Amino acid sequence: MTVTVDQKTPEVSASTPASTRTSLVLLGTKGGPRPGGERAAPGQVIQVDDVYYLIDCGNGVCWQLAKAGVPLNKIRNIFLTHHHSDHNADYGNVLLLSWACGRSHIIDCYGPPPIATMTRMAFEMNSYDISIRIEDEGRVDPRNLARVHEYSEPGLVLDDGKVRVTAALVPHPPVTPNFAYRFDTPDRSIVISGDTAPSDALVELARGADILVHEALYAPGIDALAARVPNATTFKEHLLASHTSTSDLGKIATRAGVKTLVLSHLVPGDDPLITDEMWSEDIRRDFDGEIIVGRDLMRF
Repeated sequence: MTVTVDQKTPEVSASTPASTRTSLVLLGTKGGPRPGGERAAPGQVIQVDDVYYLIDCGNGVCWQLAKAGVPLNKIRNIFLTHHHSDHNADYGNVLLLSWACGRSHIIDCYGPPPIATMTRMAFEMNSYDISIRIEDEGRVDPRNLARVHEYSEPGLVLDDGKVRVTAALVPHPPVTPNFAYRFDTPDRSIVISGDTAPSDALVELARGADILVHEALYAPGIDALAARVPNATTFKEHLLASHTSTSDLGKIATRAGVKTLVLSHLVPGDDPLITDEMWSEDIRRDFDGEIIVGRDLMRF
């Protein structure tokens, strides 16, 4: 597998055949809505041939897409895992800015309720800019270019001839419904866990996948993270109840039989004292496959 990171981060490995049709870019690898540090908010983009599939829209995702060399006006599909702000804060901005960058095709938007309401309100919030640009620049109306697919149950959500996308319900209390997604492409199977506590449904969804991008919580670092907020006790309880610690991740990856485990949505994601080895140490006890600690703009 070839793994590279844009800008100044070195190449980590190389072995992918030239015939690969599918690539994955980690746009943001930090969990939580607080801006700061070297990592951006959660997001991934999968490219199959010339079609792009965007998964989650954390703060700054449009800048990250630009840095990754993905033209905003080429995005055709958006998938939201759930409605925490670190995953959807820039959803409306993707709809608006991809249009401002010249998109004139329909963009399909997938996710749990209230994605339909959010889509309508995003256009309403930006109605002044939209009206001015339609009149002044001769653009088509973007409100006619968003097709929403809202669902609350697991199952197949897309089969476009290139990619089959399957959703599984995974636990992230108190948010529900909350989804993980599997992308089966002509040459790869990629699973995006989204936010989840340890989950049998996630294991089944990821069975035999080439790449599992899974959120990761480093439990020894939680006290320092929680100490930043006045509601530290409640916040810590939420983190431990609704996320997956590195001590559980190796077991999950082994049960699923995945080839490569990529850690993302790192919590804490901005602590420079937590090394890559610390992130992967517990996992190696239970998983003998490839482990990669994700970084922004890492490309597979």
